[in-house]
Amino acid sequence: MNSNVDSGSKLATPALQRDTTDKWWHLAFGGIMAVSLTLFTIWSLSYVDQSSHTMVLMAAVFLGLFMAFNIGGNDVANSFGTSVGAGTLTIKQALLIAAVFEVSGAVIAGGSVTDTVRSGIVDLDAIDLDPMQFVYIMMAALLGAAIWLLVATRMGWPVSTTHSIIGGIVGAALMTGFTTGTGGWDMVKWSAIGQIVVSWVLSPLLGGFFAWLLFGWIKKYILGYNEKADAALLEIKKNVDEQRSIEDHDGFQRITDLQQDAYINAMSSKKKFKLKRLDPEAVETEYYRQIHKIDVKAKRKDSHRALEIYVPLLAAFGAVVISAMMLFKGLDNLNLGITTAGNIMIMTMIGILVWVSVTVFARSLQKQELSRATFIIFAWLQVFTAAAFAFSHGANDIANAIGPFVAILDVLRTDSIGDEAVVPLPALITFGIALIVGLWFVGRRVIATVGHGLTKMHPSSGFAAELAAAGVVMTASVLGLPVSSTHILIGAVLGVGMVNKSANWKLMRPIALAWVITLPISAAIGAGGVLAITAIFS
Repeated sequence: MNSNVDSGSKLATPALQRDTTDKWWHLAFGGIMAVSLTLFTIWSLSYVDQSSHTMVLMAAVFLGLFMAFNIGGNDVANSFGTSVGAGTLTIKQALLIAAVFEVSGAVIAGGSVTDTVRSGIVDLDAIDLDPMQFVYIMMAALLGAAIWLLVATRMGWPVSTTHSIIGGIVGAALMTGFTTGTGGWDMVKWSAIGQIVVSWVLSPLLGGFFAWLLFGWIKKYILGYNEKADAALLEIKKNVDEQRSIEDHDGFQRITDLQQDAYINAMSSKKKFKLKRLDPEAVETEYYRQIHKIDVKAKRKDSHRALEIYVPLLAAFGAVVISAMMLFKGLDNLNLGITTAGNIMIMTMIGILVWVSVTVFARSLQKQELSRATFIIFAWLQVFTAAAFAFSHGANDIANAIGPFVAILDVLRTDSIGDEAVVPLPALITFGIALIVGLWFVGRRVIATVGHGLTKMHPSSGFAAELAAAGVVMTASVLGLPVSSTHILIGAVLGVGMVNKSANWKLMRPIALAWVITLPISAAIGAGGVLAITAIFS
């Protein structure tokens, strides 16, 4: 592993390279974003129906979509980095999957009501806020978070969008409190800030530990088994070559016990086998040629045993973890009312269905070369994991952009600050589109970091990282642990890198620093932004 990999400048994998058709994709997505921005602005003006705040609303629309754009470039890119880096998906395929599942997650499970962040990490109830001051705080928070995310994305640093928007809100609220004399440091819930600090350490440690365990098991019992099986196939050819001078029955007595057993078992089943990788013509006599073919077939069938036994079990376990993440996190906003027992039954059914399906699929790959079969089966597993991640991300993390914006929209519409605000469907769709456009235009550098900068990725290691991250996110959500999904996935990527002894700790140093400064930098920009916005619109 080259420790000098610069994720911000080197897009080494073919999947990340731009091709001659990219200009048309640029034009297409630029056009889609322009049309969406125009139509959504027109809709917002009619929805609010207050001409006195037209310029404020238009600025809020731009800032909200700008934030969603940068979430797509950083957070969504982070989610698909392992799939693209492993060669499972091209950037365009990842884009299409994200387009379907991110937007679907936002629309289907994004929630019809959101918290207005009025009494979250900053207690805005502690000060006597004018409704428009609240609007300016939210606008400045979006500005601070979006600018920092854009900078981090351009540097190829995957950072927490949640910490970014929290920092923006803290900075803008504190500045408003200080300048108006209505509040100060006591507005901030420092215990919540402490939880964020804990997440800087806890999230990557949990992600890395469980990815290290999972990929270590995969490497030992599946990939390691496959390597031994391939080596055994080559050893057979070597053994057969040594028997060239031996004639007929005497030769049978001198071949290994394993070859004799394979020969007897194969002959008793009266099967004929054909091998493509090893050349049977290299054997002198028809007798040994047949022994050669029989032994190789026996080994070939045995070599696929790990794919037919362990991989379906692993896939079933992964399906249960992913379905749990979807039920307890991705679909949580729908309030489906399913009992715990019902959720367990759903997860069990999904696990059994996946186990049977992957077993059948693995058996259908017996004629494939072992390495090719392994790549195919893990690539498919990784695609499903990435799609589930995208849906869950669209359902939850889009709130980092749409939450403050909808709070602004609600204040401009009602001229009062409420505890909750309705999330209109056009807002969910438009912000979902902005996520995808951001992934296309600025997401490549973060994908490069996650996909090959921190460690070299393959479908098996990428699947292990995604599954471990999903498991930790789901468990932490249920237990209420202060974690960041971004930090968890980065830790998981490093975990598989540690198994392969190829983790790029040099690149991790600036990323870790970026995690630490995310909140204060977003706060600083938000503080300056609220002064500028107040001066412009007051």
